[in-house]
Amino acid sequence: MHYFRSSAIAFSCIAMLFFSCKPEKEPRHLNLPKTDLTQADLIPKPSTTKATYSAFPLDQFTTIHTAPDSSGFNNVALFLADKLKDLTQLRVPVNTEFTNQESVIYIHHSDSLSKINQESYFLKINKDSIVLSAASATAAFRGIQTLRQLVPAKASDSIIDYPVWPIPSGSINDSPLFAYRGAMLDVARHFFNVEEVKKYIDLLAYYKYNILHLHLTDDQGWRIEIKSWPKLTEISGVTEVGSEPGDFYTQEDYKIIVEYAAQNHITIIPEVDMPGHTNAASVAYPILNGNGKTPKIYRGTHVGFSTFDTHKDTVYTFIDDVVREISAITPGPYFHIGGDESHVTKKNDYIYFVNKVEKLVQRYDKIMIGWDEIVTADIDTTSVAQFWSSTDNAKIAVAKNLRIIMSPANKAYLDMKYDLESEYGLNWAGYVPVDTAYIWKPESYKNIPQENILGIEAPLWSETISTITELEYLAFPRAIGFAELNWSQPENRDWENYKVRLGNQAPFLEKMNVNYYPSPLIEWKTESEKPKTLKNKSLNL
Repeated sequence: MHYFRSSAIAFSCIAMLFFSCKPEKEPRHLNLPKTDLTQADLIPKPSTTKATYSAFPLDQFTTIHTAPDSSGFNNVALFLADKLKDLTQLRVPVNTEFTNQESVIYIHHSDSLSKINQESYFLKINKDSIVLSAASATAAFRGIQTLRQLVPAKASDSIIDYPVWPIPSGSINDSPLFAYRGAMLDVARHFFNVEEVKKYIDLLAYYKYNILHLHLTDDQGWRIEIKSWPKLTEISGVTEVGSEPGDFYTQEDYKIIVEYAAQNHITIIPEVDMPGHTNAASVAYPILNGNGKTPKIYRGTHVGFSTFDTHKDTVYTFIDDVVREISAITPGPYFHIGGDESHVTKKNDYIYFVNKVEKLVQRYDKIMIGWDEIVTADIDTTSVAQFWSSTDNAKIAVAKNLRIIMSPANKAYLDMKYDLESEYGLNWAGYVPVDTAYIWKPESYKNIPQENILGIEAPLWSETISTITELEYLAFPRAIGFAELNWSQPENRDWENYKVRLGNQAPFLEKMNVNYYPSPLIEWKTESEKPKTLKNKSLNL
């Protein structure tokens, strides 16, 4: 991507606007260190980076401003100020008067960037100003994550008699490769509460994810309140894998998650898995069951034994109510119907079911997503297939000109073990060490054309984990690599370069109290002791 001349003119005008009214004075920091922006440990790696080898002094004289006509940008500025306070203890004012200000961070909308991509941004870092031009408030939010990564963890102690955090100067021009950059969290096998999901959102947002897919139902539990069918949570909201009690989200809880995600410019995608993976629903309401057996509470991890009765009108009344209630509190465009591993559903019944459910989802103005098995039905091109297992299904999706989410289990599943020494996870799709998770090309994997690919989603199934620390162990650092595969241009990806930048993420991960897996493939740049993995709790499967 190239830097536009019109943007350069705009930056010059902004600088004149802010600094022409200031009194002439000598620069307050004559000893700012020489820097090299191109060597910053940014993940995902930006499209282009140029260094000017000086620095912007972030200190007590810095302020943040937004353009008056930039809708939503003020919230982004307040978010930045809050994060800067967390990191530096500085209270950086937002949109105050210009008197007595030495350095300015200015965030504004750019029409020229809007024509490229709604998440494009341009970051210009000078000695006395930082100008973030963005295609939208969402793009500005992505740029803010880059700026956060450029702030040193500690103030320089050799510049002046008060703390200064020198930010490397230069310019960054950036746009995402894929529009859909997702992670999935299975809260059905084991439940994760609102605060734990919020923490996961914080971490995903830092690395420019924009989707969190919640797997809300399965054989072992039902996690979302449906007011028209209350037994779903009364009976099946309190069970999960093993002997531990489960839990569920009230609709108010779910709204809190959705709103928090929106504040971080992340879209929540709800999944109600069907017609298989439905034992919990059938335990609550046996009339839904279609496998000919009496539904019983299930706390194990086997799959494929459950199904709805695909020819019963009550089943579709139930699904209509579920989709309607969840869609009403989910502003995002997608609804995930699962559709995987429905082994006891006859093929024709499965096709009939998916065709009917697609229409129900569309009735509530949602786009249907399903695991790759759904392509065997007669779905239309508005629906989305999530490739996880079957290359044949992926080929069918391409032939039908469907959009595809890339989640191949042997590359992208976060619940696969790293190696033989892993504390948690499974290995049915093989081991997925940190390098294997990074060294593949999603834009051409299995010859799936890039024009059919929405992006990568990294699923984290929770059969073997039940706490946030265990979740973090499986997700990090691999989720960081998927962030780069999703955002960065293919020519900017390089394992040798990436593993250095990844190792330098350790201070951030430790500050966030993340129990990341200290892969021996990475040289972790941390002053503290490497995080210790927890011993796996025994599960009564």
